[in-house]
Amino acid sequence: MKKVLITGFDPFGGEKINPAYEAVKLLPDEISGAKIIKKEIPTVFQKGPEAVYEEIQSSKPDYVLCIGQAGGRSQVTPEWVGINFRNARIADNEGNQPLQTSVVENGPEAYFTMLPVFRMVEKMKENGIPASVSYTTGTYVCNDVMYSVLHYCHTEFKDVKGGFMHVPFAMEQTVNQPAGTPGMNLKDIAKAIELSVEAMLESDTDIKVVSGETH
Repeated sequence: MKKVLITGFDPFGGEKINPAYEAVKLLPDEISGAKIIKKEIPTVFQKGPEAVYEEIQSSKPDYVLCIGQAGGRSQVTPEWVGINFRNARIADNEGNQPLQTSVVENGPEAYFTMLPVFRMVEKMKENGIPASVSYTTGTYVCNDVMYSVLHYCHTEFKDVKGGFMHVPFAMEQTVNQPAGTPGMNLKDIAKAIELSVEAMLESDTDIKVVSGETH
């Protein structure tokens, strides 16, 4: 049985919930015959990636999909690239606010996703969920986790395919946001993740990039 590790962050920035892990908790324990391993990780530089690393060591998954909140986005957005750069707009949950520093000293400038993000988007859209590929993971803890996990996959866990996906605010988070701030039902976010996992599992070959598209 294949195993998929799916992580979500704890609340940050004054929010009471984080739709990333709230949606992960709603996932079934098995998707398309694969075991789903759910893990909450801290919104803390270095500690977030370390929590994923420890779970990869323990669970030995075939895939890792990390989920994060992107408040203000109106779509579910699988990420294309993680960059070797930290520049925190706000402090993390332990008060750290690195500015213009590297995620991994002397590491590559960027790592590209190992997941079939275009197929994931197609599958979500076919099922009525707004989705698109994103080309910026930002420079906060989400990017810290994406870059770090891909670094682990390229250097140590070479049989594991990793990637990252952002989700919008949960609807209940938009109550105190400016008028027009987009949100999504948690059940729909969970469905988006489930559909993305199905797309991942349907892809039995390595991703090849030709003219900016996956085949």
